[in-house]
Amino acid sequence: MGTIYYGDGASPIHIEDRTLAHLKVVIATKLRRGESFTLSWRHPDGEPTGRSTIWLHPSIPLRFAFDDPEPTTLSREWVEEMANSANSSGGIMIVAEHLDDPDTVSPSGSDTTA
Repeated sequence: MGTIYYGDGASPIHIEDRTLAHLKVVIATKLRRGESFTLSWRHPDGEPTGRSTIWLHPSIPLRFAFDDPEPTTLSREWVEEMANSANSSGGIMIVAEHLDDPDTVSPSGSDTTA
């Protein structure tokens, strides 16, 4: 289970490592461009039920922490799906990965490892 630390003193956001790796690519791309947007997710098992949304802005401190020390192979389709949602008025909504995707990016890829 990976973690996003966002802002000073905010509660950590727990997201499965593989999902977090894909989110990291999309979030870093948007923030590098100076763009602000929202990120929404359902609370994971073991936390109170519900969902949350945060406003991501380039000036707010952000750190991604992964339990797995090795980068994962990324799904180009899943990254594109998240990027498309990031560009919508609703922001990024974490959705399940489509597992039948043969078009993946290997961990040795330049900007697409997490």
